[in-house]
Amino acid sequence: MLRRNLPDLFTLANLLFGCIGIQLVLKGEPILACYTILISGIFDFFDGMVARALKINNPHGKDLDSLADVVSFGVLPGFLAMTLITGADEFYYGKIWLMGFETPQGLIYLSYVAFLIPILSAYRLAKFNHDTRQTDSFIGLPTPANALFWCGLVVGIDAGIWWLIASPVVIVFLSVFFSFMLLAPLPMFSFKMKNFGWNTNRLRYIFLLCCAPLLILFKIAGLAAVIILFILFSIFQQLGSKNETEAL
Repeated sequence: MLRRNLPDLFTLANLLFGCIGIQLVLKGEPILACYTILISGIFDFFDGMVARALKINNPHGKDLDSLADVVSFGVLPGFLAMTLITGADEFYYGKIWLMGFETPQGLIYLSYVAFLIPILSAYRLAKFNHDTRQTDSFIGLPTPANALFWCGLVVGIDAGIWWLIASPVVIVFLSVFFSFMLLAPLPMFSFKMKNFGWNTNRLRYIFLLCCAPLLILFKIAGLAAVIILFILFSIFQQLGSKNETEAL
């Protein structure tokens, strides 16, 4: 009985830490909440790995996983984005575009834009479970990747690393941009490798080599740059595939 439900226990642990993260944000501890995203991500990685290793195929497993991901990688990042908007005490640029929303109450209203993150995350996850095209790769930004971006951004702004984008205007733009990237018709590579050969995995290896110095230098804050690189590499891969097709 325990063996059959072991993957579900990992999924529920993912959900638990997502709930803890939301509580931490509401208590004014967004940095600690970022660590719960990382922990949820670890459990999310292992639930699928354990299910494959034990050859367990519970019909409800995918649905449960999506429900947990909506909380940990949808609702929680949405709350983090809201704290970045409402917590802004300096406007490095873009104040003119706020059109009266620069007051504390105005920023609260403006922060509701961040609810696009959980809304479109839920929509993406519902589509993902029934999309046979996303077995070996992704179409659109995966919800865990989006959550890691916000995790890195919050930590980086708090540490003064990404201070240039610590502006409500920019955070609102990023909330909208990354929300719609979840549904973008852009193929994105995954790390499900059939072999470890250079020719078939060249893009993945180059990406990892580029990510390593970012994570070493900026640590958790580097995750924001890593996810942006992930999007750019996916665009370059798509352009390369298109050029090869046209050449044929």
